[in-house]
Amino acid sequence: MDFPASGATENLATPEQWRALFSRFSHVVLVANSDEVSVKELQEEYPETALFVFFNKIYKILDEQFSGNSLLISRAQPRGANIVYRNEVADVVKLLASQKFLGIMNIRLAEIERLNTSADYLGTPTGHLDLVGFCADFYPKDKVATSGFAMALWLVNQSLPAEIVLAGFSAKRSDKWRVVNVHDWTFEQVFLRLFARVGKLTMHGSRPANSYMTLASRFPELPAAEISATIAEVLSLRLSQTDAQVDKLISLTNAFRSIDEFLRRLKPKFLKKTKA
Repeated sequence: MDFPASGATENLATPEQWRALFSRFSHVVLVANSDEVSVKELQEEYPETALFVFFNKIYKILDEQFSGNSLLISRAQPRGANIVYRNEVADVVKLLASQKFLGIMNIRLAEIERLNTSADYLGTPTGHLDLVGFCADFYPKDKVATSGFAMALWLVNQSLPAEIVLAGFSAKRSDKWRVVNVHDWTFEQVFLRLFARVGKLTMHGSRPANSYMTLASRFPELPAAEISATIAEVLSLRLSQTDAQVDKLISLTNAFRSIDEFLRRLKPKFLKKTKA
């Protein structure tokens, strides 16, 4: 198989150009920044003909330079990509600096997001993919899609010969990983799992059998829609009950939060740490 050369992303800008690039690999493995990802084990599982696609702050999952075919996706923001304005480009790129690193795909999903140049990425070969409006007709209006979700959907729509694999797409909170509320994680999980069920992509790693799928055989007299509606009704009720308990906890901690905010205001500005 004839692989693209290192830096092959330079000046790519159209969907057709990107599709041609991805089509030259047997697998396109999207690697989420997640506790559930072991990059070393992942690389051992897939052939050398696979392309591994990483996102933004990859030093969270890589502790040494990655040796396989790789591509970095950097999401645009109103101020430009976060790894650019936070001066993290060097820390990220050095983990992919090999002959098999294709470069950076700088994407945007909204008009207010500003694309960056190769110079912004310290001379790293950079291409762009403008996906403004790509998810607008179906994604929840009060939320914005994650980069991983948008790329998974875009790749599926390209009908690539390569197998699309999602690794670590669990949307699971932990002490180490935040699940930012600006995204609709539940919607994305449902969407991606439905894609997996119809064979349009693969969710890496074994998952326990879905017990809800057996309900249809237990209740053959009920249509699938009725069973789904009942499941949704129960889940909605439980979420409402959870919200009520969360509201109580917020009320109980109001005094502590007021004290914390007061003390933070008293803290001299030069002692305040810049958020990473």
